[in-house]
Amino acid sequence: MTEPPSIEEFVEEAESYLAAHYPRVRRDEQRAGFVWGEGSDEVKVFQQPDPKVEAEELPKIRAWRKGLWEAGLGWLTGPPEYGGRGLPGSYQQAFERIVREYQVPGDSPLTISLGMIAPTILRHGSEDQKRHYLPKMYSGELIACQLFSERGAGSDLASLSTQAVRTDDGEWRITGQKVWTGGAHLADIGEIICSTAERPRHRNLTAFLLDMRASGVSVRPLRQMTGGATFNEVLFDDVPVPDSARLDEEGKGWQVALTTLAHERDSMGASQFGGVGIMSTERLGELVRQTGKAQDPAVRRAFGELMVALRAARYTQQVMGARAKAGDTPGPEVALNKIALAANFAHLARFVADVLGPKIVADTEEWGTFAWNSVVLGAPGYRLGGGTDEILKNMIAQRVLGLPRAE
Repeated sequence: MTEPPSIEEFVEEAESYLAAHYPRVRRDEQRAGFVWGEGSDEVKVFQQPDPKVEAEELPKIRAWRKGLWEAGLGWLTGPPEYGGRGLPGSYQQAFERIVREYQVPGDSPLTISLGMIAPTILRHGSEDQKRHYLPKMYSGELIACQLFSERGAGSDLASLSTQAVRTDDGEWRITGQKVWTGGAHLADIGEIICSTAERPRHRNLTAFLLDMRASGVSVRPLRQMTGGATFNEVLFDDVPVPDSARLDEEGKGWQVALTTLAHERDSMGASQFGGVGIMSTERLGELVRQTGKAQDPAVRRAFGELMVALRAARYTQQVMGARAKAGDTPGPEVALNKIALAANFAHLARFVADVLGPKIVADTEEWGTFAWNSVVLGAPGYRLGGGTDEILKNMIAQRVLGLPRAE
C-alpha cells in the first residue's frame, strides 16, 4: 500500500498542477467586484441561464474535472477502489484554499452531482454502480440531477405519485412527472424516487438511476419570478429502466431519499471556487459607503447584525462540512445549514432593500443598484428548496432535540 503524501507534498503537487494549466487570479481582479464601478455588478439568484454561455462553459467545466481526475486530484477523499485518493478531509480543504488562487472554471453545475448524488451512490449503490458511475461523475463525464419533488408532493415527498411498474422481463417502466429539478436540462442521469408497491407510507418507494436521454423523458423549463428558469419540470412517459439501475433494495427508496436530502442540506450554501460572493462583507460594506449611509446608526447596526448572522452560519457550515469530508454521514442536524441559509438570504434582501430604497427595483442604470433585484425576488425560494423551513424545524425539534411530535 502506497504511503500517502504529507500535506506539504500534496500542496506542492496541487500547486504544480494548477500553475501548469491555469493562470493565477490577480489581486486587482479578486477585488474588482468589490470596488465600486469596476467589473460586473451582477448578483445572480435563480437567474435565467444563458444557453450560449452554458454551451461554451460546460465543455470547459468537463475538461477541468477530467484534468483533475487524470492528475489524481478529482476525488481526494474518495475510496481508492472507485478512483479516489483515500486522503483525509484536511487535504480537500487545503486544495480548496489553493484553487481559489487560480482562474479555474469551477464546479457550480456539478454541485448536485458531486454534493448529493455521488455520496448517495457511494452509500446505497451496488458495486457495479459505484465502479461505473462514480469515476464518470467525479471526472465530469456524467452530470446528475435529483428527481424528487412533484406538484402534489413537495415537503410531503412520501405522497409522490410517479410510478415504476415492473414488467414481465424484470425491467421497470416509469410514468409520472417531477418539478423543481435543478440542472435537468444539463443532466445525463437522474436519481428518481418512485412508488413501486401498495404498501404503507415510506415503505412503498424505490430509487433508480435514470438515463435522462432515454425515450419518454421530456424536460421543460420553469419560469420563476426572477425571470430565470434554473429549474425544470420533467415528464416520464413509460420510460424503460433496467433493474440494474435500481438503487438499494425495492422499497428502500425512502432511506435513499433521506441520504440525498441530508447531503443536499449540507451542500446548500457551501462556497464555490471563484466569483464575487453575494454575502461578502467587503462587497456589502462598499455598498453602504457608496450610498452615503456609512454613518447612519440604523444602517450600521443592521450591517453588524447581518455580518454576525452570516459569520455564525459560515462557521457552523464549515464544522459540518469538515465532518462530512472526513467520512461522517450527515445527520438531521445538517438541516440547520439550510435553515440558516434561507434566513440569511431573507435578511440580506431586507438589508439591501433598505439601503438602496427604490433603486433596487427601478433600473436607473447606476452600477450596483438594480443588480440586487434578483436577491429580493429569489430569497423566498430558499425557504422551499431542500425542504421547507417548517418541515426542517420540525425535524430538528424531533430528531435532534428529542421533542415530542406535534399532535
